[in-house]
Amino acid sequence: MRKRYDYFQVEEKWRKIWAEKKAWKVDLKKAKKPYYNLMMFPYPSAEGLHVGNVYAFTGSDIHGRFRRMQGYDVFEPMGFDAFGIHSENFAIKQGTHPKEQTEKNIRNFRKQLKRLGALFAWEHEVDTTKPEYYKWTQWLFLQLYKAGLAYRGKAPVDWCPSCKTVLADEQVIQGRCERCDSEVIQKELEQWFFGITKYAGRLLKNLEKIDWSERTKLAQRNWIGKSEGALIKFQIPKSKYQIEVFTTRPDTLYGATYVVMAPEHPLVALLLGAQNEKSEIRNGEEVREYIEAAIKKTELERTELTKEKTGVELQGLKAVNPATKEEIPIFSADYVLASYGTGAIMAVPAHDQRDWEFAEKYNLKSTMVICPLEPRSHTCPVLEEAYTEPGYLVGSGRFDGMPSEEAKWEIVKSVGGQKTTKYHLRDWLISRQRYWGVPIPIIYCKKCGTVPVPEEDLPVLLPYVKNFRPTGKGKSPLATVESFLNTTCPKCKGSAKRETDVSDTFFDSSWYFLRYPSVGLEVPWSQQITRRWLPVDMYIGGQEHAVLHLLYARFITMALKDIGLIDFEEPFRKFRAHGLLIKGGMKMSKSKGNVVNPDEYFESRGADAVRMYLMFTGPFSEGGEWSDRGIQGVFRFLHRVWAMAHKAQDKKSGLEAMRHRTIKKVTEDIEELKYNTAIAALMEYSNEIAKEPAKKDVETLLVLTAPFAPHITEELWEILGKKGSVHEQKWPPYDPKILKEKVLNLILQVNGKVRDIVQVLPDISAKEAEKVALESQKVQKWLSGQKPKKVVVVQGRLVNIVI
Repeated sequence: MRKRYDYFQVEEKWRKIWAEKKAWKVDLKKAKKPYYNLMMFPYPSAEGLHVGNVYAFTGSDIHGRFRRMQGYDVFEPMGFDAFGIHSENFAIKQGTHPKEQTEKNIRNFRKQLKRLGALFAWEHEVDTTKPEYYKWTQWLFLQLYKAGLAYRGKAPVDWCPSCKTVLADEQVIQGRCERCDSEVIQKELEQWFFGITKYAGRLLKNLEKIDWSERTKLAQRNWIGKSEGALIKFQIPKSKYQIEVFTTRPDTLYGATYVVMAPEHPLVALLLGAQNEKSEIRNGEEVREYIEAAIKKTELERTELTKEKTGVELQGLKAVNPATKEEIPIFSADYVLASYGTGAIMAVPAHDQRDWEFAEKYNLKSTMVICPLEPRSHTCPVLEEAYTEPGYLVGSGRFDGMPSEEAKWEIVKSVGGQKTTKYHLRDWLISRQRYWGVPIPIIYCKKCGTVPVPEEDLPVLLPYVKNFRPTGKGKSPLATVESFLNTTCPKCKGSAKRETDVSDTFFDSSWYFLRYPSVGLEVPWSQQITRRWLPVDMYIGGQEHAVLHLLYARFITMALKDIGLIDFEEPFRKFRAHGLLIKGGMKMSKSKGNVVNPDEYFESRGADAVRMYLMFTGPFSEGGEWSDRGIQGVFRFLHRVWAMAHKAQDKKSGLEAMRHRTIKKVTEDIEELKYNTAIAALMEYSNEIAKEPAKKDVETLLVLTAPFAPHITEELWEILGKKGSVHEQKWPPYDPKILKEKVLNLILQVNGKVRDIVQVLPDISAKEAEKVALESQKVQKWLSGQKPKKVVVVQGRLVNIVI
């Protein structure tokens, strides 16, 4: 008697066998066809995985299993990105210490991940909170410091009052903290930065050659934000000072009627002088008050297009327009940012909407210098708003009549300006005033200054601190731990203080792919193993990391190449962004009460059903919607496959053409990560096999289904008496000759009269032929919504619908 499909017993059995045999272990030194398949490791900042994590990991594992069956030696590691605000905040909510809470979370995450049946190389697990990992994170900081890419500087920063720490630009979303959604404020603090801006040009240029999801590349292009323009100087009369502006529209220089400096621009402070010193600025107190208020605002508040523009004139001072020689007013306004360009702009109200609105408010002159129409034969229109498009120059001296694009650089030359390129990208702020992170390996000595910790003294261990909560005073809780803070200077052996900030958790994850293959070695990475396995062949992860982790990993890799520590400059040969899994039309979140715990479904339906259903919800790159009813359909499919395998007979297949068609379809769809349509093809194939289950067809179905449902296919492979593992089988090829078989013309009749002729494959079944006929638009026109009384199928010739 055939036994029933006991998914729990089957999955437990094969997990145990695979673990005992170390079935997925790869010899990293001897592999003939290395293939590094990587997925973004999870934050263990909750008690367990949610089904969205499982969605991402399953999609990546299917790709890895597919490549393995194609003959590659697939290395698919897993680990935990366990430091950072996410984990610390979760511990605070639970009333626990982040060390104990993180260890507990990781144990549960690991247990859940092992139920998934993935190829994970657990012997290469990394945990970013372990000293054996973060020792090398600190070592990497020192390499960047020695190369001049890590520096400390005072800067206005985004501060989250809830998380009580600074945030990188990329962690501020529409003026709010991306972690807790609190409104961000501005503070000025001494911070550590990485010089990512030195790599802006290369980071942008390389996007043209890397094989990544286009939407991810677009996000990075926009974030890097290349602007080609010119530097032009406006002299302040009777002064040694000039205001240098950056503009992308030098063709409008003749229309510049005032200049604006950012409130933080150092020249504003110089022109104001000390509080009690005499200044050329007549309204110094008013200017100081404005600046004090402006610098407290966030960048979003200052640049919001719909907000009313504010500013203050530096009365008593003028600047000379180098093209017109006119003296024009100087303002300080918060809509100009110190971090963009030079922190100063030439304002052209007629051709920039922000300048237009500012000029309207302060009753400033507006001069049109770009006409939409050729001025010799047309009259320029009266403007009701700024005209920002190209056109022809007017009111621009000898350049009148020239197309604006052509005149641009001629005007720059005429005033001694300089053509240049600027980027939106800013240096990566890595300091965090929190406890749960990697201590920055720097010592401060009154005699020797800033001193890096010697490499032989690494790691600088994160001490166990009972009162770890953030202080909110701009200092890490480590600043209160005397035994950590006070140390000896490595140079002069005098008393010194440690840096008490910890580094951004994105620094931990910027290099973890280099560590995986070399886990356990007393070097950050083995040169021999790294040359064999890196760059990563396929990386799959979330689009939300486009300008965070993914950009940082690219920068770190480029820097390491330049330092001479690796021989490649892009970390991932191929990157694909997966879509978002939703429920009830919304992103899953605890606050909405729509988070799905995979454990419940591992118990009630099995990991194979969860894996297949998740991939069936929609295109992997776009995401899908979870439905409790939907998983039942996939569960039934697996039961049908189970029953079919038990009925399989040694007889000739009648589905040769369909078998090759299915192999082709599933192969191409897995290559393109179109898992949902690959599964649909498997279901269609299984429906035909079920009519007369030939062993050859069932075996092919099991091999094609193996990447999606590894446990049941392994069990059925054994039940069929096949040697070895289904996962050791070669991926089946298809025969193009069989696929080129002539199609036949199927005649579609309604009440005996021909209403349509369609082309179909020769082995089309009666049921498929009937379906094709009923779906024909021409036939539907004659049916007029009537239900057929009878459908007659003459195999390979015609279908007659009787109404």
